[in-house]
Order: sequence, then structure tokens, then C-alpha cells
Amino acid sequence: MQTIETSFEATTEVNRSKFIAYLVPITSYEGLQEKLKSQHPKANHVVYALRYLNSYDQIVENSSDDNEPKGCAGVPSLNVLRGEELINCAVLIVRYFGGIKLGTGGMARAYALAVKNVVKDADILLYEKESTYLFSTSYSEVDKTLHSLKKLGISHYERNFGMESVEWKIVGSEEKVENFKLL
Repeated sequence: MQTIETSFEATTEVNRSKFIAYLVPITSYEGLQEKLKSQHPKANHVVYALRYLNSYDQIVENSSDDNEPKGCAGVPSLNVLRGEELINCAVLIVRYFGGIKLGTGGMARAYALAVKNVVKDADILLYEKESTYLFSTSYSEVDKTLHSLKKLGISHYERNFGMESVEWKIVGSEEKVENFKLL
């Protein structure tokens, strides 16, 4: 499985219709459809498809045609995400009608092409399940701990400096966190 960490945008034109695709991490998805509709008031449709892992490691999928003919926009977009094995991301496509009707098959191909183009431009990363580890150290071990985290490539951490010790919370791939525990 694969994922992304940052947002990407690509524009595709098919028979004068313009498709602006936004590939975003699932954490950036909430409220984005409404934001895009307000940024593009003359756009005819804002279609979306998303895939993410829930807390039970099950893949959850959803899509919307946003008043396009049923199954001609959201499902083809979702199928591209499935084919690329992308998870924990969403794609939103803003469509400006160009005056030429595409038909249901042409529309499905156009939406799929728009998603393929934005995926092609994206920095795709191998998905690694993350875990969180809580621990504490003395003040004298702070530099050593920071060095170990840097050496293992763990960059997401929080520190709380208490009276007696430093409380740490690190987030990283399960493999990196397990390697850290062994140090």
C-alpha cells in the first residue's frame, strides 16, 4: 500500500471541459469540498473519492458523483485510487463544463484521467503503519535520546519537561519505534 504526506494539484482538459484534481492526505479532507465549491463558484461539480484505514486496519472507501450521472465520476476516481493502492488520502475533482457533452463513458474516462494525472505528479510514499510510544528520561539523557531519534529517522515527537524527568511521546513506523525501544 502507498500514501502521500502533502497535497498535490493537477489540471486536465478533455473536450474543453477542465478537470482540476486535488490529491490530499485524509487529514486535510474534512471541509475541503465546501472550500473548493466556494473557491470555484462557476464550477459545475466537485466530485470526491477517498480511501483510509480505520482503527481496525480495515480499508474504508467512499465517493460522490456530485450530481454527475450515477457512477460516472466518483467510482472511476475511486478505482484509480484502488489501482494505485493508495490509502489515507482523498481526491477531489473540480469540473468546469466546456460546452461539449462527454457522454457517460467519456465522462468516466475523463475523471479517471484527471486522477491519474494528479497521482503521477504526487510524491507517493510506501505506507507504514505508525505507532505511538510514551516514555520518560532524565534530563541528562535528552541529548542522547534526540540523537537516537534522529539516527532512526523519527521526527515526530513531543517533550514535556517535568520537575524530575522529561516525558516523551514519539510517533513513527512500527519498525522504527521497535528499533528505538531496543536502544
